[in-house]
Amino acid sequence: MDRFYRQLLAGSALLMAYAPAYAQEQPIDTATNKQQKLKEVTIKHRRASTQISMLDPMKKELISQRELLKAACCNLSESFETTPSVDVAFTDAVSGYKQIQMLGLAGPYTLITRENIPDTRGLAAITGLSFTPGTFIEGMQLSKGTGSVVNGYESVAGQINVEWRKPFEEKEEKWHLNLYQSSQGRSEGNIVYRHQFNDKLSTNLFLHGRSQWLKQDNNGDGFLDQPLDKQFVAANRWFWFGPKGWEIQGGVKGVYIENTGGQWHYEKDAEQIAGKPWGFQLNTKRAEAWAKIGHMFPGRKGTSIGLQIAGVYHDQDANYGRRNYIASQKSLYTNLIYQTIIGNTNHVIKGGLSNLIDNYHDSLGFAGYNRNEIVPGAFAEYSYTMSEKFNLVAGLRGDYHNIFGAFATPRLHVRYAPFKRTVLRASVGRAQRTANIFAENMGYMASNRSFVIEGTDKSKPFGLDPEVAWNTGVNLTQKFVMDYRDGAFSVDYYYTNFQNQVVVDVEDPHYVRLYNLKGLSFANSLQAQLDYELIHNLDLRLAYRWYDVRSTYGSKLKERPLVAAHRAFANVGYETRNNWKFDYTVQWIGSKRLPELHAHHGGTEPSKYSPSFWQMNAQISKSWNDVLEVYVGGENLTNYMMHDPIIGASNPYAEGFDASMIWGPIMGANFYGGLRYKIR
Repeated sequence: MDRFYRQLLAGSALLMAYAPAYAQEQPIDTATNKQQKLKEVTIKHRRASTQISMLDPMKKELISQRELLKAACCNLSESFETTPSVDVAFTDAVSGYKQIQMLGLAGPYTLITRENIPDTRGLAAITGLSFTPGTFIEGMQLSKGTGSVVNGYESVAGQINVEWRKPFEEKEEKWHLNLYQSSQGRSEGNIVYRHQFNDKLSTNLFLHGRSQWLKQDNNGDGFLDQPLDKQFVAANRWFWFGPKGWEIQGGVKGVYIENTGGQWHYEKDAEQIAGKPWGFQLNTKRAEAWAKIGHMFPGRKGTSIGLQIAGVYHDQDANYGRRNYIASQKSLYTNLIYQTIIGNTNHVIKGGLSNLIDNYHDSLGFAGYNRNEIVPGAFAEYSYTMSEKFNLVAGLRGDYHNIFGAFATPRLHVRYAPFKRTVLRASVGRAQRTANIFAENMGYMASNRSFVIEGTDKSKPFGLDPEVAWNTGVNLTQKFVMDYRDGAFSVDYYYTNFQNQVVVDVEDPHYVRLYNLKGLSFANSLQAQLDYELIHNLDLRLAYRWYDVRSTYGSKLKERPLVAAHRAFANVGYETRNNWKFDYTVQWIGSKRLPELHAHHGGTEPSKYSPSFWQMNAQISKSWNDVLEVYVGGENLTNYMMHDPIIGASNPYAEGFDASMIWGPIMGANFYGGLRYKIR
């Protein structure tokens, strides 16, 4: 809101407050024969690009499309450049894939959903972040810690719910075209088409194509800095709003990806033996279908019933040198939800039934691992609102796993607002998941380490127990107005304690050992964040985050490797009246513990710490009439990178080869440009 009009409104309110007393002392005659035409005054409120709900018992960061457009946001793994709650890092130095971290825990511990249907899980826990192009995304909700029992039992660190563009929203353009080109040889094109047949029926068509066509080896180690790839994603979905409160939506999505990397002279499908180039290949085919059916009962206030159905087929074939990893997944998810109120809207109850079926086939080398998981369950969740100051959500679900048996998942969220702009929240809950040990640790396949599974029960997946954790969190959100401009300060602390965990032990440079936890494993996470509009249209975001993440390796409690204990973050965004936008992000990443490694000169090196480093990103964009937008930007502007990311790069078939110990950027500065074109 413009400062002048803020002062004008404040003055008007003051005048109204004192008007009665003034009128008694000095009568005013308001009659006049002269007509006057007043000028129109338009008062605008500028909504923050990221907001924290003050009413929800669960702390949720609402990340809008405007926030996502502050960076190139080519896919979901690259959508968190301006979000300090999420860390993003490469899995290894040859595949080019990135994974996220929340609360100091790897990406698979975060439940990622598409409009509250499980999306990136199973075999896609790491690679699946690239299956959702940024152009498809309308916004996201990010919540840390334990989530709602309605969405399942798997979320340990939190949930990221991704909302796609909606075909029935009038604000959406009919055609949206996005083109992108980087200096590192990456080209992308995206098309989103919206058609509304009438007020009841509408559809979206989503198309994405990408190619990494330029070979690069900036550090001169003989390996491509990122693989050559081809990626195609297509999706179509429909919405129908029927009479008497019915709503139906359904969609399909297909993904096809080819990746080829490794040494410079490696050719696709070439034989890999000593003396010939070492190569990396990953081919992925994936098909998804989903539907939502909902019904609002017109005669019963606050009462509805909904059914969610989703099916996935995923097939991938990977080669890391002479190591071959083939896997497939077939999954079916159903969730029936009934909601009603008890007396009034202060008492809301949800209940329902769910079923999750997973069929996996994993093959690493000559070892095959097949399993079927069937998990029917039931849940209930009660929401209570006593006043504007206090509300809570208490949930409980019970599930029966065909392999692990019955288990319960309790969760509780409490909100207290002692003052109008102050909110305190607390949460506690349990989570359980089955680790897909190969798909979630594909980065370690880019090495000559031997995978050793120390499972004890052959009837269980990989012979290992399920991962079970309790998460407890508290947070404070304080909003304020200073000099007529809005600001928000938040601080949160979360503690995750594992009752059991599949420990990924890389403390010996010869092995990747996987075994059930024998001791302690926990993660402490503390984050403080300040958002404030410094001057009109100039936004500042500052954040600091501290992690203490430890696990028992063998018999010793150690820091989790490759996790930075400290991170500082700053983002500045400015918008002009003539539609120029400037965004700048700088962050400092602290040192990370490295386990014992092979030395580049032979032998081994003891455990040590990586250096800390700075990274900077910037983007400038200009739009015309909300039709055409052109953007240019740069990533890793400090040009900081690991100069020897691959140990033993000169002899990749030897014992000491390891491209998995990545603690920093593996590519230098990247410059990009693109355009967005809209047809309404």
